[in-house]
Amino acid sequence: MPRITLPDGSVKEYNESVTAARVAADIGPGLAKAAIGAKIDGVLSDLNAPIDRDARLELITAIDRKTGHSSPDALFLIRHSGAHIMAEAIQKLFPGVQLVYGPPVESGFYYDMAVPDQRPIRQEDFETIEREMARIIAEDRPFTRYELPVDGGMEKLRDESSKYKLDNAQRAVSAGSDRLSWYVTGAPGHDWEDLCRGPHVPSTGRVPANAIKVTSVASSYWHGDADSDRLTRVYGTAFADEKQLKQHLEQLEEAKKRDHRVLGKQLGLFHIDEAVGQGLILWTPKGAVIRRELEEFIRAELDRQGYDTVYTPHIGKLGLYRTSGHFPYYRESQYPPLIDRVCLDALAREGCSCADLANRVNAGDIDGYLLKPMNCPHHMKIYASQPRSYRDLPVRLAEFGTVYRWEQSGEIGGMTRVRGFTQDDAHLFCTEDQLAAELQGCLSIVRIIFSTLDMKDYRVRIGLRDPDSAKYIGRPENWDRAEAACRQAAESLGAPFTEEPGEAAFYGPKIDFIVRDVVGREWQLGTVQCDYNLPERFDLIYIGADNQPHRPVVIHRAPFGSFERFIGVLIEHFAGAFPTWLAPEQARVLTISDKSLDYGREVLAALKAERVRATIDDSGDRIQAKVRVAADDRIPYLLVVGPRDAGQRAVSVRARGIRQDLGAVALDSFVDGLRREIRTRGSHSLLTELFQLQPS
Repeated sequence: MPRITLPDGSVKEYNESVTAARVAADIGPGLAKAAIGAKIDGVLSDLNAPIDRDARLELITAIDRKTGHSSPDALFLIRHSGAHIMAEAIQKLFPGVQLVYGPPVESGFYYDMAVPDQRPIRQEDFETIEREMARIIAEDRPFTRYELPVDGGMEKLRDESSKYKLDNAQRAVSAGSDRLSWYVTGAPGHDWEDLCRGPHVPSTGRVPANAIKVTSVASSYWHGDADSDRLTRVYGTAFADEKQLKQHLEQLEEAKKRDHRVLGKQLGLFHIDEAVGQGLILWTPKGAVIRRELEEFIRAELDRQGYDTVYTPHIGKLGLYRTSGHFPYYRESQYPPLIDRVCLDALAREGCSCADLANRVNAGDIDGYLLKPMNCPHHMKIYASQPRSYRDLPVRLAEFGTVYRWEQSGEIGGMTRVRGFTQDDAHLFCTEDQLAAELQGCLSIVRIIFSTLDMKDYRVRIGLRDPDSAKYIGRPENWDRAEAACRQAAESLGAPFTEEPGEAAFYGPKIDFIVRDVVGREWQLGTVQCDYNLPERFDLIYIGADNQPHRPVVIHRAPFGSFERFIGVLIEHFAGAFPTWLAPEQARVLTISDKSLDYGREVLAALKAERVRATIDDSGDRIQAKVRVAADDRIPYLLVVGPRDAGQRAVSVRARGIRQDLGAVALDSFVDGLRREIRTRGSHSLLTELFQLQPS
């Protein structure tokens, strides 16, 4: 007799195995019609999955009746099903296509496929594919699941000669599956099917034909390996209704306009050169201004909170990272170790192969150096470099430290996913009694940053360990204490937060700030992490008031995360039009004619005397052309000067985004107002002052 507990606490009892679909029908016909899936004891499942035990049940509808929006679970079901519909349509239109893998992702779904060379899939095929998808949806065929034992399932896949699906099945078995499952759109053995874990919506008709779209096509590689099979990746997206799709497509168009890779090149903020290497950023003078301003901004806050600045090298011995756990735990995402040349020569004389060398390095038989993947091992050694008393704690060490990760080439993108990046990193060594206050100080820095940069739409995520994963180090009791401290700190923020197992760092839980940008995408930026494990691994101590040695607790924190990602997000957040204090060029003087050159240079000198980043356009171009160029460069303030302005010692002001001339302003008044806006980082608005409005 399964007892089904619903989210409101009510219970329904049944005499036999039941499905979520039946429970929905028993609640009411409206819910039965709206439901597209279920969560059974927290696991997303098909609506027709059998429930033969006591369970907690949450029914998933395409659009939540309380919020009016689609939940992530609803979108997962719709998009996963949409991926199958798209794959079936493509296989019918392009004979010979072999399916590889088709998951839902954050903004839609994709399917990797092996497409015959004689007929590649192109963008001009999208409309035809979408028509075929609409036909499949109109047929409203059920998504039917069936399972086979591993041996029978493998035999079926071998008979079908599908090496890609065989590989998928072998991976599922390696992960612990004792049965393999397929989903059929229709009846088993009669219609299209695919090896799949699920879950899916009840039928193809539950994916609205006017809310699903093929969006792009790209190349990919099997297992992400450039030396393996070259594949075609077809992207699509799906929503619960046409309105949501339309809004998403509008956001994509806006995202194209704000793409930091395009704006970064247009505005001369950074450069990526193949001769230097993928994912390695060259900061140009204008981009360096933004980075420097952010550094000075955060450094002032660190000084107020009592941090000490340190500097550490870009490499360290392998033994250091073995102690910390970074090597070999994250070996696949690190650059290869650097081995001493004398050692390499000796190994070569011994006939040591590359594989033997790698095995001996991994086993610790051979030492070497590593480009640092994180700054924390170096900071641990600085703490340990001298005796510490409880009177010395907390010790707060800060560094703008550059670290290196070997990201796969297909994962690199502009400034948001790179191979070398600089963190505004810090490590705080404190007693357990000090932990809560120090966490609060770290969180306050993140809030100051977001407030100053007008980043209001964010959520908080507590990353916890997954007890079933082998990637985490340390004793369970240490993890319990660290996770409790993170929860307490997150609760104090007064903002909603979620707990997500599996998102912790390997040495401790963390509090992440997930920022939603102006086009709805989410970015993980600031992070604060609590760590009881590295102090043990590095044998860190302080002498307590009882004259006995004690372990400090370590807080890792990086409010920006990395300058590369943060500035990439900022470029898109502001569409390149940075607030005045952060803008690479804050004002530009535009002379009307040669008669105004002397006065224009005097205006420029007055700005520079107040350390305003300003230039002058004293070319022979017409003033309208000069204004257009400056507007394209996103300059906050344009100062047009002509003979009349010179006579009045004034400037005619045009503000960014304001097409009309705001009128003549006395030069001294303008410079004073601009200086205050810059120094207060926008708390005082010169533009508001020019409009003679009270600040809102």
